[in-house]
Amino acid sequence: MGALSGFRGDDDMSLNAEVNVTSLVDVAFVLLIIFMIAAPIMQGGVDVDLPRAAAKPLNAKQGIVVSLDRQGKIFLDETPVSYRDFRATFRSIVATRKPDAVYLRADNRASYGDVVRVVAVIRNSGVRNLGLVAEDEESR
Repeated sequence: MGALSGFRGDDDMSLNAEVNVTSLVDVAFVLLIIFMIAAPIMQGGVDVDLPRAAAKPLNAKQGIVVSLDRQGKIFLDETPVSYRDFRATFRSIVATRKPDAVYLRADNRASYGDVVRVVAVIRNSGVRNLGLVAEDEESR
Protein backbone atom coordinates (compact mmCIF):
# COMPACT_ATOMS: atom_id res chain seq x y z
CA MET A 1 0.00 0.00 0.00
CA GLY A 2 3.04 2.28 0.27
CA ALA A 3 3.05 2.95 -3.50
CA LEU A 4 -0.53 4.28 -3.45
CA SER A 5 -0.25 6.60 -0.47
CA GLY A 6 -2.10 9.89 -0.79
CA PHE A 7 -5.08 8.49 -2.71
CA ARG A 8 -8.65 8.41 -1.42
CA GLY A 9 -8.38 4.92 -0.03
CA ASP A 10 -5.51 5.87 2.27
CA ASP A 11 -6.72 6.69 5.77
CA ASP A 12 -3.40 8.12 6.96
CA MET A 13 -3.52 11.22 4.77
CA SER A 14 -6.45 13.60 4.31
CA LEU A 15 -7.26 15.50 1.12
CA ASN A 16 -6.10 19.08 0.76
CA ALA A 17 -8.95 21.27 -0.54
CA GLU A 18 -7.03 24.58 -0.54
CA VAL A 19 -6.34 26.54 -3.72
CA ASN A 20 -2.71 26.70 -4.73
CA VAL A 21 -2.20 30.44 -5.23
CA THR A 22 1.48 30.21 -6.11
CA SER A 23 0.78 29.36 -9.74
CA LEU A 24 -1.97 32.00 -9.82
CA VAL A 25 0.49 34.67 -8.66
CA ASP A 26 3.05 33.50 -11.22
CA VAL A 27 0.51 33.89 -14.03
CA ALA A 28 -0.48 37.35 -12.74
CA PHE A 29 3.17 38.49 -12.72
CA VAL A 30 3.75 37.18 -16.25
CA LEU A 31 0.67 39.05 -17.50
CA LEU A 32 1.83 42.21 -15.70
CA ILE A 33 5.23 42.01 -17.39
CA ILE A 34 3.64 41.43 -20.80
CA PHE A 35 1.39 44.48 -20.41
CA MET A 36 4.28 46.63 -19.15
CA ILE A 37 6.25 45.78 -22.29
CA ALA A 38 3.32 46.03 -24.72
CA ALA A 39 1.75 49.29 -23.45
CA PRO A 40 4.44 51.68 -24.78
CA ILE A 41 4.40 49.89 -28.13
CA MET A 42 0.63 50.36 -28.48
CA GLN A 43 0.93 54.10 -27.81
CA GLY A 44 3.10 54.66 -30.85
CA GLY A 45 0.88 57.24 -32.55
CA VAL A 46 1.32 58.52 -36.07
CA ASP A 47 4.80 58.19 -37.54
CA VAL A 48 5.81 61.77 -38.31
CA ASP A 49 9.35 63.09 -38.74
CA LEU A 50 8.97 66.47 -37.04
CA PRO A 51 11.10 69.43 -38.11
CA ARG A 52 13.75 70.50 -35.62
CA ALA A 53 13.69 73.97 -34.08
CA ALA A 54 14.61 75.75 -30.86
CA ALA A 55 11.18 75.36 -29.30
CA LYS A 56 9.68 74.59 -25.94
CA PRO A 57 7.91 71.25 -25.65
CA LEU A 58 4.12 71.46 -25.94
CA ASN A 59 1.83 69.63 -23.58
CA ALA A 60 -1.40 68.51 -25.28
CA LYS A 61 -3.59 68.21 -22.18
CA GLN A 62 -6.94 69.49 -23.41
CA GLY A 63 -6.11 69.83 -27.08
CA ILE A 64 -6.77 68.11 -30.35
CA VAL A 65 -3.76 66.69 -32.16
CA VAL A 66 -3.83 66.87 -35.96
CA SER A 67 -1.00 65.02 -37.72
CA LEU A 68 0.06 65.29 -41.35
CA ASP A 69 2.45 62.65 -42.69
CA ARG A 70 4.83 63.00 -45.63
CA GLN A 71 2.27 61.60 -48.10
CA GLY A 72 -0.24 64.28 -47.10
CA LYS A 73 -2.48 61.95 -45.08
CA ILE A 74 -4.31 63.66 -42.23
CA PHE A 75 -4.77 62.04 -38.82
CA LEU A 76 -7.15 63.42 -36.22
CA ASP A 77 -5.99 62.08 -32.84
CA GLU A 78 -4.42 59.05 -34.59
CA THR A 79 -7.55 58.38 -36.69
CA PRO A 80 -6.91 58.73 -40.44
CA VAL A 81 -9.32 61.06 -42.27
CA SER A 82 -9.43 62.32 -45.84
CA TYR A 83 -8.99 66.04 -46.51
CA ARG A 84 -12.63 66.25 -47.62
CA ASP A 85 -13.88 64.68 -44.36
CA PHE A 86 -11.46 66.79 -42.29
CA ARG A 87 -12.71 69.98 -43.93
CA ALA A 88 -16.37 68.97 -43.53
CA THR A 89 -16.27 67.80 -39.91
CA PHE A 90 -13.50 69.65 -38.10
CA ARG A 91 -15.66 72.67 -37.21
CA SER A 92 -18.26 70.44 -35.53
CA ILE A 93 -15.53 68.49 -33.68
CA VAL A 94 -14.15 71.75 -32.30
CA ALA A 95 -17.65 72.89 -31.30
CA THR A 96 -18.32 69.59 -29.54
CA ARG A 97 -14.99 69.08 -27.75
CA LYS A 98 -14.15 72.76 -27.09
CA PRO A 99 -10.37 72.21 -26.95
CA ASP A 100 -7.96 74.65 -25.32
CA ALA A 101 -5.71 74.35 -28.36
CA VAL A 102 -5.10 72.41 -31.55
CA TYR A 103 -1.62 70.98 -32.11
CA LEU A 104 -0.43 70.37 -35.67
CA ARG A 105 2.26 67.72 -36.10
CA ALA A 106 3.39 68.04 -39.73
CA ASP A 107 6.11 65.84 -41.16
CA ASN A 108 9.33 67.60 -42.12
CA ARG A 109 8.92 66.39 -45.72
CA ALA A 110 5.20 67.17 -46.02
CA SER A 111 4.20 69.44 -48.87
CA TYR A 112 3.96 73.12 -47.89
CA GLY A 113 0.63 73.28 -49.72
CA ASP A 114 -0.78 70.41 -47.63
CA VAL A 115 0.29 72.13 -44.41
CA VAL A 116 -1.29 75.43 -45.49
CA ARG A 117 -4.57 73.70 -46.41
CA VAL A 118 -4.76 71.99 -43.00
CA VAL A 119 -3.90 75.22 -41.15
CA ALA A 120 -6.61 77.05 -43.11
CA VAL A 121 -9.24 74.47 -42.09
CA ILE A 122 -8.15 74.71 -38.45
CA ARG A 123 -8.23 78.53 -38.48
CA ASN A 124 -11.62 78.64 -40.26
CA SER A 125 -13.10 76.39 -37.57
CA GLY A 126 -12.71 79.14 -34.96
CA VAL A 127 -9.60 77.80 -33.21
CA ARG A 128 -7.67 80.67 -31.64
CA ASN A 129 -4.75 78.71 -30.24
CA LEU A 130 -2.87 76.67 -32.86
CA GLY A 131 0.44 75.10 -31.89
CA LEU A 132 2.92 73.85 -34.47
CA VAL A 133 4.77 70.92 -32.92
CA ALA A 134 8.52 70.67 -33.55
CA GLU A 135 11.29 68.50 -32.18
CA ASP A 136 14.02 70.12 -30.11
CA GLU A 137 17.20 70.85 -32.09
CA GLU A 138 19.46 69.17 -29.53
CA SER A 139 17.54 65.90 -29.47
CA ARG A 140 18.47 62.88 -31.62
